[in-house]
Amino acid sequence: MKSATPKVMHAVAGYPMLGHVIAALRGAGIERIVVVTHKEGEEVRAFAAKLGAASVVQEPRLGTGHAAAVAGEALKDFSGPLVVAYGDMPLTTSAIFEASFAAQAKTGMAIVGFRPADPGAYGRMILDKEGLLDRIVEFKDASPAERAVTLCNAGILAIDAKSLFRWAGRLENNNAQKEYYLTDVPTLARKESVRCAVVEASESEMMGVNSRAELAAAEAAMQARLRAKALANAVGMTAPETVFLSADTLLEPDCQIDPYVVFGPGVTVRSGAHIKSFSHLEGAEVGPGAIVGPYARLRPGAVLEENVHVGNFVEVKKSRLEKGAKANHLTYLGDARVGAGANIGAGTITCNYDGFAKHHTDIGAGAFIGSDTSLVAPVKVGDGAITGAGSVITKDVAANSLAVTRAEQKEIPGWAEKFRSRKKAEKDK
Repeated sequence: MKSATPKVMHAVAGYPMLGHVIAALRGAGIERIVVVTHKEGEEVRAFAAKLGAASVVQEPRLGTGHAAAVAGEALKDFSGPLVVAYGDMPLTTSAIFEASFAAQAKTGMAIVGFRPADPGAYGRMILDKEGLLDRIVEFKDASPAERAVTLCNAGILAIDAKSLFRWAGRLENNNAQKEYYLTDVPTLARKESVRCAVVEASESEMMGVNSRAELAAAEAAMQARLRAKALANAVGMTAPETVFLSADTLLEPDCQIDPYVVFGPGVTVRSGAHIKSFSHLEGAEVGPGAIVGPYARLRPGAVLEENVHVGNFVEVKKSRLEKGAKANHLTYLGDARVGAGANIGAGTITCNYDGFAKHHTDIGAGAFIGSDTSLVAPVKVGDGAITGAGSVITKDVAANSLAVTRAEQKEIPGWAEKFRSRKKAEKDK
C-alpha cells in the first residue's frame, strides 16, 4: 500500500477493511475472533479490541500456516469448528462463512474458491472426481496444466480447531517462498481421511486488496452493493452511481437522494427527507420532511428535526435545528440550538470558538435572525426575538425583542460626484 497506515485499516465505504470482515463474521454468529497481527500493528490491535476481538502477534512472519499456528496460542481452550478469514477482503459476506460451516459439518473441512476473470497469481484448486479438493497449488509452484485451472483459492477455511492447530504444527516450507502454507493443511487432513469440500463464491465477494488500485476497485464494488441495497429498500436515487455511501449509512424508505451526494460515517436520513445535490453529510441525523442542500454540509453532531430546511452553502456542526427551522443560505451554525420555526438569515454565523474553547448559542422558537448577523457565543436569543441585519450580538436578547447593533447611516449630498471628478482630474495629469 506504500502507506504508514496498516493495510487492513484502510477504509472501504468509510470503515476499515478489517471492520468489514469482523462484521461479516459476527453476522454469521461467530462470537470469538482472534486477529493475527504484525509486531508493529498496535493500531490494528486497538481497533480489533474495540470490536471485541482478541489479537496475537506473528513474529517472524513465516506464512499463512504459521499465522494460524500463532492464533492457536489464544485458542488453547477452544474446541469445535472455526473459520480462517483474511482482513484484507472487505466484501466477504456472512453468507460465505455460514456456507463454509455447513459444508465443513458434512466432510470435516471446507474451503472457499472462486473463478476470477483473470486468475493471475492466485493459488489453483485441483478437485478430485467427487468434486472435493485434491490439493491446492500456489501459482509459483504450479505446472502449466495446473495454472490453466480457473478455480482459485480464496483462502477461507472452515475446520475443526484442534485438528487445524495440530496440522499447522506439521507444515513444511518446501516451496519457492520458503513459507508455511495454510493451503497444505487439506493435504495433511486427507492423510487422516478428512475430506475437504469446496464452497464457491463470487469474484467480488473474494476481492482482496494489496494496492491502492485494488482498494479503489473494492470501494467501487462496495458502493455498488450499498446502492443496490438502498434502492431495494425504496430509497429514491435518480443517479445512484453518483451517490457515495458509508457502510453504516441509514436511509429510510421514501427519502430522496439527488445526484452527487456524499455520506460520511454515522448518517441517518428519515423517510420523506430530501438531500439535494453536492451536499456532504457526516455524523448527522436528518428528520422526516427535512430538506438539505444543494451544496450543504452537515458535520458530526448535526441534528435536523422534522421539516427543517438547510439550504445552499450552509454548514451545521454539533447543532440541533428543531421542527420547521430554516437556514436557507450562506450560514454557519456550530454548537447551537435553533428553536422550532426560527428563521436564520443569509450570512449568519455563530461565533462559537474563541481560540481556546467552544461556546453555545441558543436561538429561541420563532426567532428571526437578520442577514449577516454574528452571534458571539455564549449567547441566547429568546423566543420570537429579532436581530437586525448586519448586527453583532454579544449579549442575550430577551424574548420578542429587537436587537440591533448598527452604526447610524449618514448621507453626504453630492459627495459621489465630487469624488469622481477629483479622481478623474488626478488620472488626467
